[in-house]
Amino acid sequence: MLAYPVDGGDVGKSSVPKKTSAELRVVPAPADTLKGMQPAMETGQVGLSSGTSVQDLESYRRELTGYCYRMLGSGSEAEDAVQETMIKAWNNRNDFNGRSSTRTWLYKIAHNVCIDMLRSPQRRARPMELGPATPTSEAVLGAPLPESAFVQPIADSKVIDLNADPADVALAKESVRLAFVAALQHLPPLQRSVLILCEVLAWKASEAADLLEQTVAAVNSALQRARKTLAARRGPALMSTMDSKHTVLLEQYVEAFETYNIDRLVSLLRDDAVLSMPPFNLWLSGPEDCAAWFLGKGIVCKDSRLIPVTVNGTAGFGAYHPVEPGLWEPFAIQVIEAADGRIVGHHNFLYPELFPAFGLPDRVDER
Repeated sequence: MLAYPVDGGDVGKSSVPKKTSAELRVVPAPADTLKGMQPAMETGQVGLSSGTSVQDLESYRRELTGYCYRMLGSGSEAEDAVQETMIKAWNNRNDFNGRSSTRTWLYKIAHNVCIDMLRSPQRRARPMELGPATPTSEAVLGAPLPESAFVQPIADSKVIDLNADPADVALAKESVRLAFVAALQHLPPLQRSVLILCEVLAWKASEAADLLEQTVAAVNSALQRARKTLAARRGPALMSTMDSKHTVLLEQYVEAFETYNIDRLVSLLRDDAVLSMPPFNLWLSGPEDCAAWFLGKGIVCKDSRLIPVTVNGTAGFGAYHPVEPGLWEPFAIQVIEAADGRIVGHHNFLYPELFPAFGLPDRVDER
């Protein structure tokens, strides 16, 4: 059985037996802290004028990261935005006199940081939104696009409390799907923020209005427009990762991919499945073109190793390519989307630098 990561963790082990018994040691990334605040931390409960401590501010990091990720479409930018939010909050602690809750105050700072970061005209997207699918016979990778061109993946544990009520976790996962986050990027910043606050975080319109310094009528109007835009862009409903059929599908996928049984692999794809490879805008559609790619220019994926991660509310893997016998190095973060018992999205983010953010090892060594 595939040891898929349990809720609360991001890293598991592949199901395919390896040639040696060497074990992987995964070293988790250092915990996020308020940079530059260590002296204050060492003195204990150093509070704001409201009695809020540094530790109290840190307790909001995950949900603020979730808000910023949905606003910005990038995990690294979201973490940068939250770090700036925490520093701004600390530096302005004497100006906070309990006029609102600590949570609302932090969200207001985070929102303003996101708005500043969104002033660039570039809108993050998925390759499928940048042009039509390309037949494999005509496929050319071309030059990679800047990282800022694409919606980027993020580990579930960075933005979701995986130990919360299962129903709440399921809803939160829906709100970080790649298709949903990409759809959010089509909204103007005000509509985007209103929809996240009211639809995802279940804030009252009056609370959102206070945060955004808008009238309740303006918030309700923005919410209606956002819903209309999003309705046409939301992707299909995906299988729950808790579904036993999803677990079996993943096991079959890992076995087919690691043994590079392409006939078996494409039999797991739905007829409209897509294969994408940011930072390239090339994407393919359908089992036939996917098979031709894997057996052609994609043959570099042969003999890969996969380590499971939970990513964007669904299944994913850190894919490692062989560099010498018994040694594999990071290649791509895979996001595997499934619906109706078949894989509908095989998204490969070719950014090895993302591996530490998912708690993945820097190599698979079985020598």
